Amino acid sequence: MDLSVYLQPTEIIDSRHPRVSTFAQTVSAKTGSSPTEKAIAIYYAVRDGIRYDPYVPFYLNKHYRASRVLKQKRGYCVTKASLLCALGRSLEIPSRVGFATVRNHLATRELLDYIGSDLFVYHGYTEFFLENKWVKATPAFNQELCRRHRVAPLEFNGREDSVFQAYNQDKRKFMEYVADHGTYADIPVDTIVSAWEAAYGCERVQGWIRQMEANTNGRNFDSETIAST
Repeated sequence: MDLSVYLQPTEIIDSRHPRVSTFAQTVSAKTGSSPTEKAIAIYYAVRDGIRYDPYVPFYLNKHYRASRVLKQKRGYCVTKASLLCALGRSLEIPSRVGFATVRNHLATRELLDYIGSDLFVYHGYTEFFLENKWVKATPAFNQELCRRHRVAPLEFNGREDSVFQAYNQDKRKFMEYVADHGTYADIPVDTIVSAWEAAYGCERVQGWIRQMEANTNGRNFDSETIAST
């Protein structure tokens, strides 16, 4: 199996950027020397060190650039997956990004109204090649957000897939995987935007872009109302 493509930097997954490589080395230095131990360390650093924000820009390559996400300390599932992938490659761990459509996705009333659906198309996660197999790692939701929504934070042990739970701590339905969109060596930005336009409507998505270009989005996910599910 040729894994070389999953070790190379790209314009977006800029694993050799000094900010990314320094962060990867700093985080991994606090743990063991095996690739699995390093992958676990960077997973938690991204899960809790980068706050989940579904209102960050999404329509240009630069919005997903790992070094940019690390600097801003905020991102949505795909931008966080991009950063985690870059950190893995920086540590010589074969890493790629995967995508799925999911239903619910820790939704708030405001977010459901914003996208006009409870389907979240092209949700992103990371896969590491560890101990001779690919393992899913989903760093999207930080601990504080999970506590607020009464969902256990996703753990990652480097050996089993870390994917969203079907139910929250109150036994209410939380997350349903609806479609698998495969894995990629880089972030397919145009594919994501096109899929969103198909799912949510071109005018709605273009409206989000116009708001972001004009800096008039003004939304704060941390203060939104949790939707009943």
